[in-house]
Amino acid sequence: MNAIQRTIFATIIGVALAPFTFGCGESADAPAPPKPAERAPAPPPAKPPAPPAPAKGPDTASDQNAAVEADAKAGNADYQVFCASCHGETGEGDGPVAQALDPKPARHSDGAYMNRLTDDYLFKVIKFGGASVGKSAMMAPLGGSLSDQQIRNVIAFIRTLADPPYQP
Repeated sequence: MNAIQRTIFATIIGVALAPFTFGCGESADAPAPPKPAERAPAPPPAKPPAPPAPAKGPDTASDQNAAVEADAKAGNADYQVFCASCHGETGEGDGPVAQALDPKPARHSDGAYMNRLTDDYLFKVIKFGGASVGKSAMMAPLGGSLSDQQIRNVIAFIRTLADPPYQP
């Protein structure tokens, strides 16, 4: 579109919108808008609502019974299916796919690192993927493949891999 066409187009749009902009067609006996001095003061801005408290439900592992109910043996079976290809069978980060990954998978056997991570954090990583906590998107979300209970079981198994051992 050249400059002349743009000018013509803008003029047509302006003419078409003028009645809406300038109030053409208003009734003569319509009340005049209040003068600026007559307007009521604007209400103070509403305070934004406080963020909701973190849910203690299926998206977190923080309920008190989760650790008691978690089954590390069942978690091992799911770990071998869903995690070992990258993290290795014993959590050394040496699974068959690990060589092709950058960044390398976390070493679940590294107790100095893993023992500092909360169950809630691990739950979020497993359920929603690495990107959910600012880690690599290569760590896929497993929430569609594993139930919340299975995720808690996997976390219980991961805790058995740590050296030095995990102390809850």
